[in-house]
Amino acid sequence: MNDYNYFFPKENKPPHLCVEMSGNHQGDLEKTLAFVESVKRAGADSLKVQVYTPDTITLNSDYDDFKLNENNDWVRFETMYNLYKNAHTPWPWVKEIFHLAKDINLEVFASPFDETAIDFLEELNCPIYKIASPEITDLKLIERCAETKKPVILSTGLASTDDLDLAVDILKRKNAKFSVLKCVSAYPTPIEDMNILSIPWLKTKYNCPVGLSDHTTGPEAAFAATALGARFIEKHFKFADDCISVDSSFSMPIEEFESFKNSISLIHKSLGKPTLDIPEVAQPSLSGRRSLYVCRDIEKGEKFTNENVKSIRPSYGLPPKYLTTLIGKESIRNIRKGERMSWDLVKDD
Repeated sequence: MNDYNYFFPKENKPPHLCVEMSGNHQGDLEKTLAFVESVKRAGADSLKVQVYTPDTITLNSDYDDFKLNENNDWVRFETMYNLYKNAHTPWPWVKEIFHLAKDINLEVFASPFDETAIDFLEELNCPIYKIASPEITDLKLIERCAETKKPVILSTGLASTDDLDLAVDILKRKNAKFSVLKCVSAYPTPIEDMNILSIPWLKTKYNCPVGLSDHTTGPEAAFAATALGARFIEKHFKFADDCISVDSSFSMPIEEFESFKNSISLIHKSLGKPTLDIPEVAQPSLSGRRSLYVCRDIEKGEKFTNENVKSIRPSYGLPPKYLTTLIGKESIRNIRKGERMSWDLVKDD
């Protein structure tokens, strides 16, 4: 499905919800395919995978540059090569994921990390490409994605404004449809570092659909993004009992996806439009507003005072704003306690 509006629906629809599998395959093809099926059952709009090998993304080297420092979330793997060896999805598995997804009518796409990955994904008819946060400066990769004539998603996780400007310029020159995802490349991301208010700013700056790539552990950032107009939300999910996959520590259980989706839908429904028009459902409550009533019997010719006219519920009398105008004027007839105040009870000056 190469329908751009499927991935980035109009504002009258809830945002597209994408499950990022990333490294949550547990190193087992059978579990990987079971996860794909669970994503479909959960009601996700799409599944995203990452396509690289350890040799296409780094070098198998023990030089210090290739070692993971103690501040890295995956320091236990010691080197970048070992990390990506454990995290990558073997390409034959990617092919099986695409075939299974087609059979069960689940949209699947990918983040390619080099041109060989794009060539491979083109053979699978990948409908849209996402540039992962660290690849935002790889302008050749971005250009190659654009040349496929497929839409391109840019992630801001490690991007400066200048980086993003350069990437967007390339996509515009190639007439590629594109979108931008607000992202923070920390795993997990502390909620206070999300800066979700960037979403409307990015939409205005780049005049394109904007979404969220979410690495927090809970749903709150996605909820906030929905309220601020996100058209696409990508979030990492895993099987609840998966504690061995490289991304499991910041991924939500797929078993919670249905509840997550329902909440997103309800939040979107609550947005409506900018208006103070009172909806039909609230019309009956208008009777609960205050108005002016006679609170003590009044004789003809008697003046209206704060002692015989009062602002109370319900709302069928004169609006309370006329009380000061009314005070001191004379009654045109006898009025009984409980009658609504109206101008035909007031003697002309």
